[in-house]
Parts: sequence; C-alpha cells; structure tokens
Amino acid sequence: MSKINLGLLFSQKLKYQMNSKSAYVLIVDDAPENLEVLIEQLENTGFNLSVVSNGEEALELANQIMPDIILLDVMMPGMDGFETCRCLKQLPALHDIPIIFITALTEQIDKITGFKVGGVDYITKPFQYEEVLVRINTHLTLYRQKFELDEKNAALILANRKLKQEINLRQQAEDALQTADAQLSALSQQEAEHWGIAAFIGQSQSIKTILKDIRRLQEAEKTSVLILGESGTGKELVARAIHFGGVRAKRPFIPVNCSAIPTELADSLVFGHMRGSFSDAVNNHKGHFEVAHGGTLFLDEIGEMPEKLQPKLLRTLEDGQITPLGATQSKAVDVRIIAATNIDLQAKVGTEKFRKDLYFRLATYTITVPPLRERKKDIVLLAEHFLSLFALEMGQKKTMLTQPALIALENYHFPGNVRELKNIIEHALLHSGGKPIKRDHLHFVDFKSPNHASPQIQPRSAFEAFQSVDTVVKSDEAKIILYVRIHGSINNTQCRHLLASYFQRASYLLKKMNREGVLVREGERRWAKYRLP
Repeated sequence: MSKINLGLLFSQKLKYQMNSKSAYVLIVDDAPENLEVLIEQLENTGFNLSVVSNGEEALELANQIMPDIILLDVMMPGMDGFETCRCLKQLPALHDIPIIFITALTEQIDKITGFKVGGVDYITKPFQYEEVLVRINTHLTLYRQKFELDEKNAALILANRKLKQEINLRQQAEDALQTADAQLSALSQQEAEHWGIAAFIGQSQSIKTILKDIRRLQEAEKTSVLILGESGTGKELVARAIHFGGVRAKRPFIPVNCSAIPTELADSLVFGHMRGSFSDAVNNHKGHFEVAHGGTLFLDEIGEMPEKLQPKLLRTLEDGQITPLGATQSKAVDVRIIAATNIDLQAKVGTEKFRKDLYFRLATYTITVPPLRERKKDIVLLAEHFLSLFALEMGQKKTMLTQPALIALENYHFPGNVRELKNIIEHALLHSGGKPIKRDHLHFVDFKSPNHASPQIQPRSAFEAFQSVDTVVKSDEAKIILYVRIHGSINNTQCRHLLASYFQRASYLLKKMNREGVLVREGERRWAKYRLP
C-alpha cells in the first residue's frame, strides 16, 4: 500500500463535501478553436471549467484550484504536455489527479511516454462529445473510488494506530496490575508473617485457646468478632492475625479508633459523603466502609462509638449497604467487622448507652484476651522476645536478664499489660548500655490500684518512676533536641559525643526520634543528619 498523506486526504474530503455535485475540470490547450469546442461541449454538463493556454499557467492555476481532472494538450509551444504532466505529478497535492492528454489524429505522439510521465488516457481531435464525456466521467469515477479507498485505508490506519495504543495501554495496565498484585502479595505475605500466629508469644493455656479461636475465625471470613480485654493486652494483634491469616489477607485491613471519631464528622468518616452534602464537602469522600471493601474493618474501642452512629452501623451490618451522606442511592459493601473494647460493653448496654441489637450483631464470636498478670508463665518468654527485637533494632548483641530482674518481672502486676512490658524492656536495654539487665534497670509504675497487689515487689511511686524513666530516656532526647536547637542539626558522630555513648545507641535514638516525628532526617547513611521539623 502506498503511503497516504492524511492531511491532504482530509482537505480533499472537505472539498468533496462542499462540492459533491460538481467536478473541477482544468483544460490546458494553446489552440483557441479546440478550447471553444471543449467548453461548448462541457459547460452544460455541470462541470466547473477553468482554462489556460500553456504549461506554466497550468502549474500555477492547478496548485490554486486543485482540479479533479486535467485535460492537457501534448503539442504546445514552450513546455509541452509531457513536461507539464511530469511537473504536475511532482507536486504532492496534485500527484493523484487524473490527467488526460489531448492530441490530434494527425500528430505522431509517443503515447508510452505519456503514460510514463503520469497520464491516464488520451482524447483525440476532432472531439466526439460522447467520447469526451465518457472518458472524463470514467476517470473521475476511478479517481473518486481511489479517494474513497484511500480514505477507508486512512481510517483503518488511524483505527489500527488507536488499537495499538489501546493494546499498549492495556498491556501497561496489565503489567502494572501484575506488578501491583505481586507487590500486594509480597506485602500481604509480610503482613501475615508479621501479624500472624507466630507473633503470639506464650505457652499459657489462655494463649493456646486464643490461637485455636484465631484459626477457626480465619476460615469463617464473614463472622463478626468482638475482642474483649484490658488496654495493652494485644486485641489489635488478634484482629490482624484473623485478617492476615484468612482469605481476606490481600484486601485492606482498616483500623479505626472509635473514641477518636468527632461526633459531628462521624457519619462522613465512617460512611463517606458526596460533594456538596455540606458546606466543606468540595469533593466526594470514601468512608471507612468503602475503603475496607473486600477486607476487614477493625473498630477499636467500639464502646466509645458515637450513639447517633450506632443505628446506621447496625443497618449496614444487617443488609451490607452504605449510604454516603448526601447520596440518593445505597452502595453494597463486603466488609468483615472485628470490634474491640477494654470496657464492660454489657454494662453499657444495661445503661442504654450502647444498643443491645448492635452488641449481638458484633458479638457473633467473642474472644477475651486475658491480662498479663493472669498469664505469668508467658512474661519471661515475652521479655526474651522483646530483648531480641530491640537488640536487632539497636544494632547490638542480645543481652540477658539477671535472676533478680526476672523475679521482679514475674511478680509485677503490669497494669499496662504486654504494651507496658515492651516499654520496660526497651528502657532497661537503653539504661543497661547493652550489659546484663539488673533489677535496678527495670522501672515500674504503681497506679495504686486496690485490685492489683504486688506482694513481692514494692514499685516506686509514680512520680519517682516517671522521673526515673525521664532520666533514662527523655533526658537523652532532651539533650539531642537542645543540641539541634543550638546547632541546627546533629549527626550520629555528634550524638555519640554528646551522650558519651556508643554508635548503636546514638543511631537508635536518632532513628526513633525520626520515626516519632520529633526529628527530620536529611541525607543517607553516614551523611545523614537530623533537624527539627
């Protein structure tokens, strides 16, 4: 297929749309008597006629009017018909226009040359009207059929290009989707490993029972779960283990702290809103349910959920539909609900502060996570786990707990449960400087709770304990902050000298303060420095 000039084709198409009934005929002949005959024969046929008497004028006019067909005399003074034809065919806009040569019967013409230079036919003088008309119409028909064919070819070329672009875009999208799926699969695997059953440390009977419950619930993907337990016992860990060990693992896990939901924004945050539904709603917004579609919505501290939101939550749990604020139609969502609370939710139901029907919807299956003081045989295992974890983070060898330290831990009542134990081990490891952890490195807090006695250990007063913790950790962090305020930034070497400490501890503190948003890191590796945000 010859290369198609799409721009030229478009301009020709416009001309045919505007003048579909008339064809432009250019007649080139130096003999007035011939011109008169042709004009007389053609002027009543509906053609638009233009006439010139030599090749030079033909080139100039043809480029202006873009004729549909040219009748060209061969024998002309100056530039003859063959040369004129050759020049016309060299112009891209005129290349495909049919040229019919005019010649007399008495003239000896090399017709082969005429066809070589681009002519399509011959008309002989004296002219026969029917013959002239038939030849003109024949070649106009062929020309227009060629034009239509080129137009269809051009449309096919454009469609083919568009199709190739769509195929490329689709392939890119599929590649991106495969990459995203692979990344999501890897992330899900990492999450599953991080939050799975292996994350549960302990050999107590209560932990073994919880692990059995988790395995059952991982298979029951639609069952709502209510997790009960004191603050710091690991309720979210249980929820994550259920999600990331089940069939929803590759879908979102969305944790929501119900006590942190502002009452005035509760409906919008949980169920979403449409643009214009209230004064500040400048865009559509997906709520927690829609974001968690296909996955799990973890409602922590469910007992603190705003009362006005409870009926709408119940309705969604019953019919699987949400109605964003300002929407006229509901949306179907597929979300598993796992809720958790550290308060007596049944007592709250009794005081009518929490809906009874919502409670039973949430508590299809209940897991109670016991406090750490009721699983004392797990304390040492957890402490050893946290020692390994923090030693790895701080870049130092794992140290050991001395016997007095172990006894102190086993006899402490842990009002903050596992979370408090983790903090105690972290502080002790920092305070010991990597050496074996003694009883004096442990800093307990006594909230003077009458229900949790500590018979073998006398914790320090709350003021003394917090003061000691502040001395161990906060004072070093305060020194770093003060140094940065004065000098503008700090690096690891400067931090080591400032604290008279070792490399790993300085690195750990700087990274910890960066994670907490206290400091901002600039640069990488040994060129890293930290400044205030």
